[in-house]
Amino acid sequence: MYNNVLVALSLEHGISEQALSAARALLSKGGKITAAHIHEPPNKQIMYYMEQNVVEKSYQKAEAGLADRLQSETGVSAVILESQSAGRAITEYANTQAIDCIVIASHKPGMKEFFLGSTAALVVRHALCSVHVLRV
Repeated sequence: MYNNVLVALSLEHGISEQALSAARALLSKGGKITAAHIHEPPNKQIMYYMEQNVVEKSYQKAEAGLADRLQSETGVSAVILESQSAGRAITEYANTQAIDCIVIASHKPGMKEFFLGSTAALVVRHALCSVHVLRV
């Protein structure tokens, strides 16, 4: 059982229910769950051609989506991580916040990523804690 579980949610893929259920099953009594959504802003070259409010609106939409998804969940805190690399954002957050288990989903393998999706593979390789990968 784990005391501090990070659930990496991809709000676009609709796997949050499975991920949160897995986190609850892995959580020890009195432990805490943090749900993270990674907001990937456009890179600097693209941002040059965009209005700043587009990026701000995108961030606000991610915040609202995460809050909406978690409103019926008790005992789950939310965090939005901003990064060009979801895998790096997840591992850096976990490594600095004393997370002892990460729950992350991975799509079924294809030719490109044979065993794990690229984000899940990066998290598995670089996390300093246990990682629970859900196949979806």
